[in-house]
Amino acid sequence: MLTSVQKEILQTLINLYRKSKCTSVKCENIAELMGRNSGTIRNQMQSLRSLGLVQGVPGPRGGYKPTLEAYHTLNIENDPCEIHVPIRVNDELISDVSVNKIEFTNIIRPGDCEATITVLGDIKQLDLDNKIKIGPTPVNNLTVLGTIIGRDDVDNALLIKTEGILSIPNIPVKELSTPLDCSVDYEVNLVEISKIMIEKQIKAIPVIVDDEIKGIVKYSDVIKSVSENNFDAKVKDLMDEKVAIAKETNSLMHSMSTMYHKDVSILLLLDEKENITSMLTFSGILRRLVTFTYDS
Repeated sequence: MLTSVQKEILQTLINLYRKSKCTSVKCENIAELMGRNSGTIRNQMQSLRSLGLVQGVPGPRGGYKPTLEAYHTLNIENDPCEIHVPIRVNDELISDVSVNKIEFTNIIRPGDCEATITVLGDIKQLDLDNKIKIGPTPVNNLTVLGTIIGRDDVDNALLIKTEGILSIPNIPVKELSTPLDCSVDYEVNLVEISKIMIEKQIKAIPVIVDDEIKGIVKYSDVIKSVSENNFDAKVKDLMDEKVAIAKETNSLMHSMSTMYHKDVSILLLLDEKENITSMLTFSGILRRLVTFTYDS
């Protein structure tokens, strides 16, 4: 069983090791961050070394490195040099701090959910009542929003009063898309476009000329043309040349990011042969997310 001082030294070593891009850490650096005497740190390091929790590195640039057993002892599941889960405090990214574990409590009380966040990095720079945003995490794309209401410097943990929990399912975007087996060229008129949309029950049609995607005609474009009494309009008059394309095997998170940064509401999906197979819309995403919620 480690003492509270040994746990704090070990946690500080891991924080500095991660911050230095996984290079050895000197006792003087640990002592400075903890506000303790370097001789005391050096003595404790010998004890931690005998327990197999730290590894000494000889030479002028030497120091100490944490072992895998050190991560297990502090319940740190991942190598902090490989995975980074971001933390933003008051809308500012804290670059040298990452999340290791999130545990929720009081989840059955409406409006009173709390979370304990185990952190990699120096949490002394984070204060009570700071607004905090954690994530997204890998795999589950979990994001937690809230306020810091407690801080444990020994276990490097934060207590958060949660104000919002968001998660994007880790599924291929193809599962949320609408099949698409039609296209038009420049000369198709407004009436034909409308018939195709009604028959196929789709809200957009890709424009393909000479086997190249030239644009997309949306339901809103058709409605606008009708409202302006422009019944003679053709695809070349209506289409939007700004088209967003993605692989049908991409994740939902990746595809939503593409749509956001390209400022589009429709994403055309391609198979491995670069053929259009389906399309993704924001309304389709919302519909399926609501379905996931109520089905569970």
